[in-house]
Amino acid sequence: MKKQIIFYFHLVLLVFIFSTPTLAQSPAAAPKPVRATPAPAPAPAKPLVPSLPQSPISDSSSNQDIIKILRKAKSFNTLIRLLKTTQIINQVNAQLVTTKSGGGLTFLAPDDGAFSQLKAGYFNSLDDRQQKALIQFHVLPFYVSSSNFDSLSNPVMTLASDSPNGYQINVTAYGNSVNISTGVVNATLTGIVYTDKTLAIYHVDKVLLPLDFSKPKPTAPAPTLANAPKADKDNSSAEDDDKGKTNRATSGANAINLISIPGTILESLGLALVAAVIISI
Repeated sequence: MKKQIIFYFHLVLLVFIFSTPTLAQSPAAAPKPVRATPAPAPAPAKPLVPSLPQSPISDSSSNQDIIKILRKAKSFNTLIRLLKTTQIINQVNAQLVTTKSGGGLTFLAPDDGAFSQLKAGYFNSLDDRQQKALIQFHVLPFYVSSSNFDSLSNPVMTLASDSPNGYQINVTAYGNSVNISTGVVNATLTGIVYTDKTLAIYHVDKVLLPLDFSKPKPTAPAPTLANAPKADKDNSSAEDDDKGKTNRATSGANAINLISIPGTILESLGLALVAAVIISI
């Protein structure tokens, strides 16, 4: 009986020993789902042109009155006057309306101080076409935001460009500076006067003078001398012949007169000699 008890005890002990690792072993934990880390949002492009303290910046294009914007910004009285006298303001406003759904407009606006740097009477020395072209030269026929000047391809056409090679500027953007070169003037954009989604007005520190104004004008061809009519030449020859004949006739008459004078003298001497003989007899 004891042996049976001992046998069952050992059997239970063996079963317990072999089952313990199996019971202690827990199922493998399921891997935790890895959450995708969202990529950081790209930083907004840094403006290359700073905002002016008095800039009437707006996000709507409902009140795009360039004259009012410039008047509110102050120091643009000369530009306002020239926009009106050349009537370019009408063209700019019409262009702005037609390009609202397209590229918009960019205005490079020199202030009164920039115009004062010009020679006295410079603007009045230009003809009407050049005066209009000078104002149009400050307008780009598309919208350029303050952070996109470095994306422009040179040369950049302006509203005055009447040909692929006329009235163009070169734009250089680096750091926080935007420079404009015309081939005559190097200027800098010093601040934003106004900007929305289709119109941008930037303050430029110099009046942009086109290189086209410095190109020499083509000289007019020299007038050709007209040949004398052939009939006149013939008449001239006939007159010369008549004059020659008259001179020859005059010379012949003078010769006859010279010959006749000695004959008369001889005749008189002969008569005198005959008279002397008769008297002596």
